[in-house]
Amino acid sequence: MIARLQRALLLITVLALVAWLVWQWPQSPVRAMLGALVPLALYFGVMAVEFVLMHITNRADAAPRARRSQVLAAWWAEVWVALMVFCWRQPFRHQSVPDWLPAQPTGRRGVVLVHGFMCNRGLWLPWFSRLQGAGHAYVAVNLEPVMGSIDEYADIIEDAVLRVTAATGMAPVLLCHSMGGLAVRAWLRAHHADGRVHRVLTLGTPHGGTWLGRFSRAVNGRQMSLAGDWVVALQRAEPAGRAALFTCWYSNCDNIVFPASTATLPGADNRLVEGVAHVQMAFDGGVMRACLEEMGR
Repeated sequence: MIARLQRALLLITVLALVAWLVWQWPQSPVRAMLGALVPLALYFGVMAVEFVLMHITNRADAAPRARRSQVLAAWWAEVWVALMVFCWRQPFRHQSVPDWLPAQPTGRRGVVLVHGFMCNRGLWLPWFSRLQGAGHAYVAVNLEPVMGSIDEYADIIEDAVLRVTAATGMAPVLLCHSMGGLAVRAWLRAHHADGRVHRVLTLGTPHGGTWLGRFSRAVNGRQMSLAGDWVVALQRAEPAGRAALFTCWYSNCDNIVFPASTATLPGADNRLVEGVAHVQMAFDGGVMRACLEEMGR
C-alpha cells in the first residue's frame, strides 16, 4: 500500500511540474524554473525545521548535545538518503529482491527485518546482499495497515519469525528501524515470545515516544506520542528482564525521534551514535557493521 501511495504522490508532483513548465515557459523561462524548484525548496525547508526542533528539544536531554556542524551535516545527509528511500527504493524497488530462506541451513542465525512508520521492506534493500553474503537467512516484512494500530502488526511479525526459525533451526535476530522496534515489543507482548528470539536490534526506535508524535493524525503515529498512553502501557506490561534482549542505537541528531534518550530502553544495551539522522541511521556504516557483528554472535 505504501508503495502505491508514494508512486501516486510522485506522479502527481511530476504532472504538476510539467503543467507548470508548459504554462510558464513561453512567458518567462526564469519564472518557470524558479517555480519548478518550489517543491524541492519546501522539502529542504521542512527537513530543516525538523532538525531545528530536534536541536532545541535536545537541550534538556541527557544525551550529549550535537554540535551545530553535526546537525548541519546530518540534515544534508538525511535530505538525500530520504529522497532515495521514499522516491525510489520503496515505491519502485520494494519487491526487486526477495526474502532469502535457503533450502539448506547455513549454520548462521536468521534475521527478521521490521521497517518503521510510512515505510515498507524497500527500506532494507542495501542490507539484503550483506545478510546473504554473511549466510544469514532473512525475511523483510511489510507492516499493514499502514496507518493502523501498532498492535495489529504482531501476527505479521509472528509469521516472519516462524519462517526464519524453520529455515535455520535457531531463534532469529530482529532488526528494527523506528516504529518497527515498537511493533516487535508489541509482538513480544502478544505472543509471549521472549524465548523465541535471540536478540532485538533497534535503530532510532521511539521506545518512550517522540515529541513529533503529537502532530500525527494516524493511529500508529498518535501511539508514538512522547510519554503517551500507548508507550507507557507497553512499558508497564513488560516483564522484568525483557529489555536485556535489546540493543538500541540512538542519535543526538535524530530528526524524527527526539528527545534523543527516548530511543533508549532502561536495562538494554543502549548505544549512542553521534551526528546521524533518522533514516540515515539504517545505512550508517558503523551501525551496519555493529549489527552484523551482533547477528554473528
